[in-house]
Amino acid sequence: MPLVLWGTRWHGQAGRLCPVVASEAGPAQLRAIFLHTEHEQRKSKTITQADMKVELLPALTDNYMYLLIDEETKEAAIVDPVQPQKVLDAVKKHGVKLTTVLTTHHHWDHAGGNEKLVKMETGLRVYGGDSRVGALTQKVSHLTSLKVGSLNVKCLCTPCHTSGHICYYVTKPNSSEPPAVFTGDTLFVAGCGKFFEGTPEEMYRALIEILGTLDPQTRVYCGHEYTINNLKFARHVEPNNAAIREKLAWAKAKYDSGEPTIPSTIAEEFTYNPFMRVREKTVQEHAGETDPIRTMGAIRKEKDNFRIPKD
Repeated sequence: MPLVLWGTRWHGQAGRLCPVVASEAGPAQLRAIFLHTEHEQRKSKTITQADMKVELLPALTDNYMYLLIDEETKEAAIVDPVQPQKVLDAVKKHGVKLTTVLTTHHHWDHAGGNEKLVKMETGLRVYGGDSRVGALTQKVSHLTSLKVGSLNVKCLCTPCHTSGHICYYVTKPNSSEPPAVFTGDTLFVAGCGKFFEGTPEEMYRALIEILGTLDPQTRVYCGHEYTINNLKFARHVEPNNAAIREKLAWAKAKYDSGEPTIPSTIAEEFTYNPFMRVREKTVQEHAGETDPIRTMGAIRKEKDNFRIPKD
């Protein structure tokens, strides 16, 4: 008989009590069990362009995996495949050939499915920027280029959350469609990852000098559904910013219907993400700083201890 645990927890995004159910968990899944929310109701979503298709695959409690499909060749890559069977089900549904694994960083909720996936689907190329990434076949560095079918993928080294974090920037030659960037736990909608292995200087470079200089219409596909909580902190930093209030109302409506709040765009992030807005006077004044890098450090420290309001 499987072990089944019942309990409740306060749902951090939407502010409601939810059942917690656990069954047949191995050690790698323990954290997901005890942070379990109503994630089974989270819907997948497909963004279709002429040049590429991206299916958002909800995973664990609040993670996202992304199936990237080259429409010309029907070759596909998967970003952070923590739940391999769900990935292979999506590959079969779309009738594509999975060739590539793009790992943003080594944390188990992103790279923890790699070893199992390469056993289930042989011959995969597994990319990442950190030797701690499971099943790695090629370690990449800043500006390493690779192909998924006819799509160009540029690796962007964004150390801070982890020292080997990579974002993947996807373009198609001569396309008028927006590019895509898979940002893992570096850039979230209206937020950024904790500085576990880095500094405010490194996150400033990652967000402002690397990601912030991409095509403004680039679609941002991040690692977690943290949007509502991030926007509540953004509202605290800039209470008079209308873009934040509008995005928060929109995100709550999406979340209540079980829909993802992903993707955003680089241009949008500059309007409501406090970590992308550290050069703005309003954000600096909130932090009590005049330097953008010191502001980055101050608001990250504040967010680490921020109590999320219910509204």
